Amino acid sequence: MIKIGIGGWTFEPWRGPFYPDGLPQARELAYAAEKLTAIEVNGTFYGSQKPSTFRKWADETPENFVFALKAPRFAVNRRVLAEAGPSIEKFVDSGIAELGTKLGPILWQFAGTKKYDPEDFAAFVKLLPAEAGGIKLRHALEVRHDSFKVPEVVELARKHNAAIVYAHSEDYPAIADPTADFVYARLQQSREAEKTGYSAKEIAAWAKRAELWESGGVPEDLDLLTKAPPKKKRDVFLFFIAGAKVRNPAAAMTMIEKLGA
Repeated sequence: MIKIGIGGWTFEPWRGPFYPDGLPQARELAYAAEKLTAIEVNGTFYGSQKPSTFRKWADETPENFVFALKAPRFAVNRRVLAEAGPSIEKFVDSGIAELGTKLGPILWQFAGTKKYDPEDFAAFVKLLPAEAGGIKLRHALEVRHDSFKVPEVVELARKHNAAIVYAHSEDYPAIADPTADFVYARLQQSREAEKTGYSAKEIAAWAKRAELWESGGVPEDLDLLTKAPPKKKRDVFLFFIAGAKVRNPAAAMTMIEKLGA
């Protein structure tokens, strides 16, 4: 499957360009879920949510909708990642399983200043649990320092079936090696001058890459750090994030239409 979405659903500048005039704020998630197929939740990075909140999100969205959850900052913004066990456990036990089949990947986003420490990073990855409340968990690692751009990181992620986030960004390293049974991409260069954030040509190119990833292939125009893994079908999660944020819903909807997803 290919899921396309945006970051969050509460953003005042979307009221008008994306949300119809007069739409109650309480209806914004349901409306966004009708137009998109996934949302990356940023709020879980900053604070804990109640089980009832996750259940409410699940109830307000269509059957095949997916939420990717950004893991809490207390787990990733620390000097010694190997000591994150209690924070990881608290998050996993906070009720995320209430999302049921709508629980998508967990995004572990590291600060741009966090450098690669082989022993510490390996210890952190080992802490990531395989399931929550009987639901299999998928983990996506967003590394934002150039020191992570080495084959050893790719091999470590591959060993644990964790995806390294592909960042289409001017600020962060791009690691395109598939390392899991899914691909997680964050497209961060939408432009306000483009009505759809990315141009039609750019969206078509990303749609083609998404289809190639899903089929088990690797886009030839994205450089790899290691030898491509054996061809095997994957799920794809692609989010239009940051950049000209006001344009991201239009970018996502245009790509969904392009893919017929």
